[in-house]
Amino acid sequence: MALFSFKLPDIGEGISEAEIVAWHVKVGDMVEEDQQIADMMTDKATVEMESPVSGKVVELAGEVGDQVSIGATLIVIETAGEAAAAPAEAPAAPAAAVEPAPETVAAPAPEPAPVVVAEPAPVAPDPAPAAPAAAAQVMASPAVRDRARALGIDLAQVRPAQGDRIRHADLDAYLTYNGAQGFRAPGASAARADEAVKVIGMRRRIAENMAASKRAIPHFTYVEEIDVTALEAMRADLNANRGERPKLTMLPLLIVAICKALPAFPMINARYDDEAGVVTRHGAVHLGMATQTDAGLMVPVIRDAQDRNIWQLASEIRRLSDAARSGKAKSAELSGSTLTVTSLGPLGGIATTPVINRPEVAIIGPNRVIERPVIRDGEIAVAKLMNLSISCDHRVVDGWDAASYVQAVRKLLETPVLLFAD
Repeated sequence: MALFSFKLPDIGEGISEAEIVAWHVKVGDMVEEDQQIADMMTDKATVEMESPVSGKVVELAGEVGDQVSIGATLIVIETAGEAAAAPAEAPAAPAAAVEPAPETVAAPAPEPAPVVVAEPAPVAPDPAPAAPAAAAQVMASPAVRDRARALGIDLAQVRPAQGDRIRHADLDAYLTYNGAQGFRAPGASAARADEAVKVIGMRRRIAENMAASKRAIPHFTYVEEIDVTALEAMRADLNANRGERPKLTMLPLLIVAICKALPAFPMINARYDDEAGVVTRHGAVHLGMATQTDAGLMVPVIRDAQDRNIWQLASEIRRLSDAARSGKAKSAELSGSTLTVTSLGPLGGIATTPVINRPEVAIIGPNRVIERPVIRDGEIAVAKLMNLSISCDHRVVDGWDAASYVQAVRKLLETPVLLFAD
């Protein structure tokens, strides 16, 4: 018999530690080589850890939500040429073997790769009224199924963030964004019990980043109304003649305008290292695109957006959005932005006050396009109007500069032929 210490490998460029977002084993479990043992999260991406050996788990590094340094022991496994008759003593360590959080407890039998099993109707005081009679076929480990039953979650309603298998992180995302669906309507006999959901993984990263941004950056927001009647007409014409190219939304056209206006306002496309006291004004526009996923908000980056035409932008927007939502975005595609655009899409809104993606100094938020009456040449006309918001770091960008930049973008959008002029 021997003890094998599996040390956390370098799973991201420049990453010094990673967070445990899910355990798929517990102390005492038997594991097979290449079996998934844990999900670890770096600054942006979640990485699945697999066991390099077969044996019995005798020690885990910590609980869900704990940080583990690169090179530190993640799990200790007892290996042997013959089956061990009794559990081995855990090796001496600075801290005792940590019992996993309740949601990570797996079935006592060895856990092979997940199998497709018909999910029974969840036993809960408040079943969804429209639950189908026959449960959908889903893929999940026994531990995930046990937790879903305890929470009253129908796994058929949970969409995996990566692949076809549902993981603990997917249950966390479902609780975060769909939790209100289980509450009873007024007059019903009982209310659902309160539930404490630990803030881990992507949700914790978002919380930390937003808090740091608001704490360190003196924000101000400027909002301008833009008449996009001509732009929408041009977009309709382009879509009608696009052939095999992707359908254009407003976003590629807006990005062209953003990039064309930036050379005259270099303080907008910048990053501020407040510790070093240095502002770097970037020549290239690496545009962050805030994207809502089941796991939370992610910001994939369109590299060198200033060099792409509207069709190339449309293709890249779709590719990056799909990669982020499916959990397949690479670490390099989720970092290095110099300016960010955030939009609520069809939800729209009249105006927004977006939070800056630190260490950037500005973020732009287009809002919903709506038809409203306007006065033109003394006559009432119907126009398609859109409010455009920009939040800026007042340490770097003055209000006059932000307003002047938005006016330059407005001119391009209201006279869309200028978008294609040299």
